[in-house]
Amino acid sequence: MLSVAVALILLAAAFCVPSPSCEPEERALGRCRDPFEEKLYCSDMVLNYCQDVPYSKTMFPNIVGQQNRQETETSSEYLLLSVLHNLLNGECSPDLRLLGCSILAPRCQFDRMQKPCRSTCEMLRKNCAHAFEAIDMAWPYFLDCDRFFVGDEEGCYDPLSHLRARQDVAFANLSDGGQATILQFTYHSNTQMYNILKKTAAKCPEISRTYSIGRSVEGKDLLVIEFSNNPGQHDLLEPEIKLIGNMHGNEVLGRQLLIYLAQYMCSEYQLGNERIQTLINRTRIHLLPSMNPDGYEIAASEGHIFNGWTSGRANAQNLDLNRNFPDLTSIYYNRRRFRRFRNDHIPIPDSYWFNKVAPETYAVMKWIRAIPFVLSASLHGGELVISYPFDFSKHPEEEKMFSPTPDEQIFKQLARTYADAHATMSNNDTDRCGASFVSKGGIINGALWYSFPGGMSDFNYLHSNCLELTVELGCDKFPSEGELYPEWLRNKEALLSFMESVHRGIKGIVKDKNGNAIKGAIISVKGIRRDITTAEDGDYWRLLNPGIYVISATAKGYSKVTKRIRLPRNMQKVGNVDFILEKLPVDPDFDYFNIPELDHYERFDPFNQFRQYSDRDLGENGEERTEKPWWWGYFSQQGSSSPTWLLRNY
Repeated sequence: MLSVAVALILLAAAFCVPSPSCEPEERALGRCRDPFEEKLYCSDMVLNYCQDVPYSKTMFPNIVGQQNRQETETSSEYLLLSVLHNLLNGECSPDLRLLGCSILAPRCQFDRMQKPCRSTCEMLRKNCAHAFEAIDMAWPYFLDCDRFFVGDEEGCYDPLSHLRARQDVAFANLSDGGQATILQFTYHSNTQMYNILKKTAAKCPEISRTYSIGRSVEGKDLLVIEFSNNPGQHDLLEPEIKLIGNMHGNEVLGRQLLIYLAQYMCSEYQLGNERIQTLINRTRIHLLPSMNPDGYEIAASEGHIFNGWTSGRANAQNLDLNRNFPDLTSIYYNRRRFRRFRNDHIPIPDSYWFNKVAPETYAVMKWIRAIPFVLSASLHGGELVISYPFDFSKHPEEEKMFSPTPDEQIFKQLARTYADAHATMSNNDTDRCGASFVSKGGIINGALWYSFPGGMSDFNYLHSNCLELTVELGCDKFPSEGELYPEWLRNKEALLSFMESVHRGIKGIVKDKNGNAIKGAIISVKGIRRDITTAEDGDYWRLLNPGIYVISATAKGYSKVTKRIRLPRNMQKVGNVDFILEKLPVDPDFDYFNIPELDHYERFDPFNQFRQYSDRDLGENGEERTEKPWWWGYFSQQGSSSPTWLLRNY
């Protein structure tokens, strides 16, 4: 931070000369033009920070109305370009600088101004918006894609084409002609992680995108990369899966594996790998490499050799995120003997919100509620084993007690899928890490291992349709960089096999007789006392092992329809079981859907636990009173024209 401040002070001092009295947006609109000003003219490219643009002639006045080199070099816009690299910690550089130069120093060709392409601007804004949000800075007005950029039909040019060409050549030289996936097996800082995920999504825009589910205590993005043949949309009958790493900040291997997995899937899809193409075309996959970026920074500052067993485990509030979720398991144990209570989609009790809720936990809970996830894995470290719910013992005084869910059999099969595909997790070598789990084949019920309340896997199971496993990747929580490549080889097949296992069991659509989808319909399996519900479009997914099942579907105000199905062992794809329900009057004596507590499920954050993050501070007269960001003073001292366009909430 100090080096950025020094750079800003020096640059501000160097450029601190009187600037035009009008605002930059007024200049851009031509409201400050002198009627006798010079006409457009071409000039040699002499701006220091734009020397590597792919042209040698520029034109003044430029696109935002600055008349000459001196006016441009003394502007806040140019100052911003010169320090963006340091302000954004290297993210989106030099892409943003080249894009800005295409506006402040536009290309002059055949004595005509060539404007940059709108598509290039839109792509970069999508990929880099999170970097500006991280420092609480607005997207620069002079990079407004609709005002200052034009379409292909207007003869635009791409200011990043030469940069991409150089990158492609470098990649081709590295990748032996592009026939293999090149991964860098080193640890990545948070900034580097964000860059890799953004660049991966930009490389494969037809099948991937990045999005943020929220922020950490210290304001870092909880950035997800998604893979799908229709990114950003839920496709009917396409199951959703999530993989989460780095929940404990010092358990770092899972974070790296998910970064590698994202790069691998992008490259292999483009190279024609049929297995990867089939997986992505049939599944919507969400990867959150770091749920605890604040804790990771603490762990990484100590490094592999000096990192202790717990340094960086918790978030910046010193909260263990895997103990911070609502304890729905105790509620389940208390009500399971009563017929009038559902054991699925248990609401979050109001009392939970009176405790300290981490923003990371809050973000993941909203994520789980927003997307109809079917399967999930949380990647940890400290042992070599797969554990599955319940994690909290059914007897509160027993720390190690077998506590199965109604879905014990499918959980065991899913755990075996990962463990058996892993290079060493399920073998019988008693000298290996995790040797105490050899007799169990590398899998264990969580509460039988050790019991704890408030875990993320139990929350997934009891609050949503999602089945989540906890994957302990190895005894060393922070392995050396030399171990990253071997660990990738040990886990790659296991990760792919686990994701493919989301396509076992049955799926279908629940509709009424008119063909209208029924959201929230109940899908029940006889003998398994845990139901699932249909998604927004009436589709559902029920993970099941091979066997014979009696499946029922019902919804409020509709009939109950039951079907008997058989899932053979050699079945190659998930079975389709659709239901059509008829409207019926509700039985007043017992209506499964009119249990008062079910309405409570929709209550989320009823006491506005996180309102303070969005409310604005108002002064005595109702005016907005916001604290200026740390970088504001260096720009505002430049001249009489205060660059308020840099402020997000102005």
